[in-house]
Amino acid sequence: MYLVLIAWIYVALMMAVAEATSPVGSLLGALFTFLLYGLLPMGVVGYIMGSPARRRAIKAKQAAERTQLQSENGIQPADDAHASVAPDAHGEPSGDPIATVRKEP
Repeated sequence: MYLVLIAWIYVALMMAVAEATSPVGSLLGALFTFLLYGLLPMGVVGYIMGSPARRRAIKAKQAAERTQLQSENGIQPADDAHASVAPDAHGEPSGDPIATVRKEP
């Protein structure tokens, strides 16, 4: 992931250097070239590519907090494999007394 970011920043830096050293270029143009072609897009790409890692970190933190809270309260941690049951696992009716409206064939 970081290799692409580093490579693109290098390309944007070289574009900015070319802009700055060009006879018709300027330092302000080089600065905007580096910011708008380099840092801004790669900041967005880095943020998007880093979201799975942030999500995993948040889930790990929540799991640690949950485990700590359960240990403080003396509750045994539930087995995650059997913690929940599918809604219709017991074969019982849905409990909705009104039948759905259907079109006549």
